[in-house]
Amino acid sequence: MVRKGILSGITRYVVVDSLRTTLAAVASMLLARQFRLPEYYWAPISAIVVIQSTIPPLTMGWQRFVGTALGAVVGAALATWFRQSTPVYAIGIFLCGLLAWLVRAGGAYRFAAITLSIVLLISHTSPPWIVSMHRFLEVSLGIAVALVVTVVWPLKKTA
Repeated sequence: MVRKGILSGITRYVVVDSLRTTLAAVASMLLARQFRLPEYYWAPISAIVVIQSTIPPLTMGWQRFVGTALGAVVGAALATWFRQSTPVYAIGIFLCGLLAWLVRAGGAYRFAAITLSIVLLISHTSPPWIVSMHRFLEVSLGIAVALVVTVVWPLKKTA
């Protein structure tokens, strides 16, 4: 009986995919820290989401970028003009869906709703527009790094 080792299922593809994801996550984290973004961890999270998506990275990056922008603007506007409440939150989630549809980026809705939730539901010491701008910059940085990595170091299924 031949006994297979624990590493026997690791292919070159798995190693390359893991290295690319690591590079994108660490590079975006270091850049976000360098820019002194307050919640820098959103940059590597975004990089991981984009580079590990089952849809093409450019499509995922665009959806996340548009969705983050929509959620940040809607969240900042609502937080500026209304007190935090369940109805305000519900209106925000609903508006994100309508706006994503209007700009013909339905896949962006989930990211808009996530960003809106972060802006509206987490207590922050900065004004809503600053919080929203930081979230947009942190996420956009992660998206950009992931897209650069996928262009510079493409992953081939036969790797």
